[in-house]
Amino acid sequence: MDWTALIEFDKQCLLMFNGSDSLFLDGLVKTLTTASTWITLYLAVFFIVLKNNDAMLKVLLVVACAALCTFLAGSLDDMFVKPNVARWRPTHDLQIGMLVDVVNNYRGGRFGFFSAHASNTFSIAIFLSLLIRSRMLTVALVAWSLVNCWTRVYLGVHFPGDILCGLLWGAIVGVFVWWLHRRLSKRLFAPVGYISNQYTATGYLIADVDMVISVMVMTLIYAIFRACFYLYV
Repeated sequence: MDWTALIEFDKQCLLMFNGSDSLFLDGLVKTLTTASTWITLYLAVFFIVLKNNDAMLKVLLVVACAALCTFLAGSLDDMFVKPNVARWRPTHDLQIGMLVDVVNNYRGGRFGFFSAHASNTFSIAIFLSLLIRSRMLTVALVAWSLVNCWTRVYLGVHFPGDILCGLLWGAIVGVFVWWLHRRLSKRLFAPVGYISNQYTATGYLIADVDMVISVMVMTLIYAIFRACFYLYV
């Protein structure tokens, strides 16, 4: 495989999809890529986990698994992969750095392989999708992760290759942590079957799942309104 040609293609793809002349999009992306924007989503997910599990140990197991996702998908990346691979972010790349469109002079750290935004969000999306087993929630969570990935390319802080590798690692982590959760649950708790059409196959109330999706939609609306105000700042 010609890695030089592949890396060059990656750079050209980045320049194709990076940035725009729209202040509205700049504001929207800055809002969507900020972790604090999604605090309400995290709280909503914690709420349905708390409400739909009949033992605190079950809740703690889910929370611990979610934390394990972020550690394996993101923290290990930041601590070991990025500094050892040492691939420059687009904004710091000596070849194309001056061509990258940046927003509010945001350039990120020096190294960007692979994207922790991609791996973190996708690992959580996969874990929760397998845990809760709602088709609509799966679509919403995967879309949430992909939107976060798009913001990183738009801002020029990750190459598309960084994103793809982050998504792949995030998927592996999400499936592994779900498998671990399933094994531990079988050892610790008696199996429960749910046949009501008001619940998912794993016992989560569908109305509560719809609430999480509603929170995601409201967060997106908030980001759009904030982007409108960004035009006048």
